[in-house]
Amino acid sequence: MDSMTLGDVFLSEVLGTATLIILGAGVVANQVLAKTKGNSTGWVLITFGWGFAVFAGVYVAFASGAHLNPAVTLGIAASGAEWFVDGQIAVDATSISVYLAAELVGAFLGAVVAWLAYKTHFDATEDQGLKLAVFATGPEIRNPLWNTVTEVIGTFILVYWVLVSGYTETMIGPLGVALIVVAIGMSLGGPTGYAINPARDLGPRIAHAILPIKGKGTSDWGYAWVPIVGPIIGGVIAGVLYAAIY
Repeated sequence: MDSMTLGDVFLSEVLGTATLIILGAGVVANQVLAKTKGNSTGWVLITFGWGFAVFAGVYVAFASGAHLNPAVTLGIAASGAEWFVDGQIAVDATSISVYLAAELVGAFLGAVVAWLAYKTHFDATEDQGLKLAVFATGPEIRNPLWNTVTEVIGTFILVYWVLVSGYTETMIGPLGVALIVVAIGMSLGGPTGYAINPARDLGPRIAHAILPIKGKGTSDWGYAWVPIVGPIIGGVIAGVLYAAIY
């Protein structure tokens, strides 16, 4: 792309984040909803499914730098680095807002599409918690402080890797990000389901609240701040530390 506008950034990030959530929420739906081909196939399916979802989303949104995640956007801003779009878009309040808005909209739309794909399986599932799990994360042991700490740690690893990898000799790009997400899921995903992305949790949680899902129950808004605050803190810490070292 010869030139990049904020409108281009918005569309790119919407499509990339929507792709991420369609495939990510889709793999959870395949695992937890009733009468699917992948029902009860386990955590490994989910971690690899989310990794491949990131891989696809990064390629779709390559033109805008493929943030797909407010923690990544804020981490890059905190690091003092430029957006990964050849300096065409300044890092300022306006561009940050465009990235954040696009990521949230894309995540919401992706969740809606995933619901459409599994509509009859949502109808066939009685467990309200499993329905919510397709859209949003939740802790295995509910302790807001330690749940937040877990999200901070996981997101720090993701964002710091993104910052450092962009300037290494290998620059393995989308595949590298996908593998890091798989690693985080397998290693650190047990306590909270590893949101590591505020938009990934908030956008689909809003979709869960709005969509006419049969017998869906609560959207658990009491926990919703954890996968927002934790990843933001982790991303900003990663950006600040990166700036201090590099």
